[in-house]
Amino acid sequence: MSGKTSDPVHLARSAVANAVRTRQDPTPARQQLKEAKLTRWIDEALATAPPLTDEQRHRLAAMLTGGAR
Repeated sequence: MSGKTSDPVHLARSAVANAVRTRQDPTPARQQLKEAKLTRWIDEALATAPPLTDEQRHRLAAMLTGGAR
């Protein structure tokens, strides 16, 4: 990563703070922050874990698309 100014989590946190400060609805910014954190976590987990099996990939894809409950 090339610094906080290009870090998606940092940018999303700033957007939440700005929305709250300017009395705008922070919901979209909070959703973006949640997505940025989840993306970072998934990237880190996949980078350090052994490769996923086909079954694991299908199960995770179903979770992300709403097919698994």
